[in-house]
Amino acid sequence: MRPERGRSALGPALELVHTGRAPTRAVLTAELGVTRATAGAVAAELAALGLITVDSRPAAAPGHQGRPSHGLSVNPDGPVVLAAQVHADGFRAALVGLGGHIVATAPGCMTVPADPAHVLAAVVEEGAELLRATGRTCVGAGLAVPSAVAEPDGEALNPLHLAWPAGAPVRRIFHECLTGSGIEFAAAPRAFTGNDVNLAALAEHRHGAGRGSAHLLCVATGHRGVGGALVLDGRLHTGSAGLALEVGHLTVNPDEGLPCHCGGRGCLDVETDPLALLTAAGRAPGPEVSLLQQARELVRDEYADPAVAAAVALVVDRLGLGLAGLVNILNPDRIILGGLHQVLLAAAPERLRAVVADRSLWGRSGGVPVLECTLDHNSLVGAAELAWQPVLDDPLGVLEG
Repeated sequence: MRPERGRSALGPALELVHTGRAPTRAVLTAELGVTRATAGAVAAELAALGLITVDSRPAAAPGHQGRPSHGLSVNPDGPVVLAAQVHADGFRAALVGLGGHIVATAPGCMTVPADPAHVLAAVVEEGAELLRATGRTCVGAGLAVPSAVAEPDGEALNPLHLAWPAGAPVRRIFHECLTGSGIEFAAAPRAFTGNDVNLAALAEHRHGAGRGSAHLLCVATGHRGVGGALVLDGRLHTGSAGLALEVGHLTVNPDEGLPCHCGGRGCLDVETDPLALLTAAGRAPGPEVSLLQQARELVRDEYADPAVAAAVALVVDRLGLGLAGLVNILNPDRIILGGLHQVLLAAAPERLRAVVADRSLWGRSGGVPVLECTLDHNSLVGAAELAWQPVLDDPLGVLEG
């Protein structure tokens, strides 16, 4: 029979390996505050579950004195979760392992219909095909959507850039698609759903540019619109009903701003997204590729064009105003930018940081770092984090029942 203390340490130990904070058994022992024997037993149990690997022949680091410690890493051939993201230009499905590692991915381009069941059925079908092709064991599924997601029912309250009705019960629909798909889950299938930028922030905090931050603010453009998220001490701040940090509807251009889908004018959502940049540069968006890709390519390939440079400066200034307001309210210790915003930061870093510093109370004295997101498909990785969380909380309970 397993010692109760050892069992209770399985989840915390797995999370430490999952996030890269325990690369060796010695570090795991120190982080858990247990004996070396207990840490060894915990690591062996996680390895027996197929979740991590333990280096059986550790090598001493150069200059290291004493017995070398066994290395710990997530099992590259272990179970996966099905992660999916729906956006204005279609969807993407992926299989994601522990450590945020994307094992396989498949994009699906389609006009997203008004009935979310149609696109979610396609998402699950793509995921099922990936599972058949890879032969992996699936332990759960997570979905990222471009909308605030109300808790506890998982309703997409404001899918402004999709044709979905407000309040669409996407979590229930996603779960129904999964249960009817024929996918064999390691445990009873559980469906998780969250806002795409919230999930991007969670992924970046655990595996990317936000690691080590205690008060992380993420602001990002998707294919359309702008979203924000706040991670406090490792947990998403979602508010009382999952609706916090709708930063896209901060007003940054009240006098001459564009009308916003929310009914306001000059919101961050319509003043700093890909369409705003293309419009400011005098470029008509084309149908061939997504607006996000067109805007990225415009900055990458045509920044020397004075019209493009002026458009970048205009959008950067408005983005900086919005970030400064958020700094005044939230006092983060780090800001990370995703989507088009990280491209704008790379193109005009001094200008953006100067606007934030000049217009925020704490910008000059606190020097809040403004960084680019670093993960590819971070909303997908974040959706996977939702699906992995029950395993991180209780590995034995989920995988062995």
